[in-house]
Amino acid sequence: MYTVAALYHFTSFDDPAALKGPLAAVCASGDVMGTLLLAREGINGTIAGPRAGIDAVLTHIRALPGCADFEWKESTASVPPFNRMKVRIKREIVTMGQPDVDPTASVGNYVAPEDWNALITSPDVAVIDTRNDYEVAIGTFDGAIDPETKSFGEFPAWWEANKDRFHNKRIAMFCTGGIRCEKSTNYLIGQGVEDVYHLKGGILKYLEEVPQEESTWDGECFVFDARVSVGHGLKEGPHLLCYACRRPLLPDDQKRPEFELGVSCHQCAGETSESDKNRFRERQKQIALSAARGESHVGPAAG
Repeated sequence: MYTVAALYHFTSFDDPAALKGPLAAVCASGDVMGTLLLAREGINGTIAGPRAGIDAVLTHIRALPGCADFEWKESTASVPPFNRMKVRIKREIVTMGQPDVDPTASVGNYVAPEDWNALITSPDVAVIDTRNDYEVAIGTFDGAIDPETKSFGEFPAWWEANKDRFHNKRIAMFCTGGIRCEKSTNYLIGQGVEDVYHLKGGILKYLEEVPQEESTWDGECFVFDARVSVGHGLKEGPHLLCYACRRPLLPDDQKRPEFELGVSCHQCAGETSESDKNRFRERQKQIALSAARGESHVGPAAG
């Protein structure tokens, strides 16, 4: 089994580029794969590997400026969730595009997983899912509002267009691991919303700690690695990934006429041109050739 660690921490890095090399080195020495993003506002990412390697990376991160008390969420995977390690420098560790948003200044009220059900079932609370539409499609909390955004950067415009719906309501928000809500709750506070709450540790912590028989979660939770989705107890879900559009699929979706491995699925077949599909077919051919040579590759080698 592989240990998977999902993490983020908002802090001030004066020179994130100087942190990249040493962080990449400790990941490489511990056979750790995944993606870590560094920006002036902090660190974000998901990594997977052997227990000792993950522990070494976490120890390294704790020693970075302002990261002594950072938290992470762990799960396991039966196959490697990633096939390479990437450490990248970004403008934001989660892109919202709002330069005045600062989660280190203020955020909403944290709600522990065991207290979440009582909050979101209160009649004066509006529950908002801050994730992208394809994530919401495979699972969300009962009664949650789906903004139908394709990227997190669309959330401020959605709020501006819909804020009158939530007059005299308390706002409760959630996302996969908590990072988007750090920014979205700070944004709402900046917009004058007083009663703002968010699920501490995100959906992943809720699924880990709340028994399924007490859960108000319906479906699976999309994750950005080879597992595609997880359910209660963070057990690997049934979903696969369309490597053309990166949306989740159920196994039966591969039987639909629109599905072609690495080329299209029923969700994206009408969104790409035949030229695009031919390009995807060539990519898929190269992936299959790499797999036949025993080389690592990104994407599916076979159906």
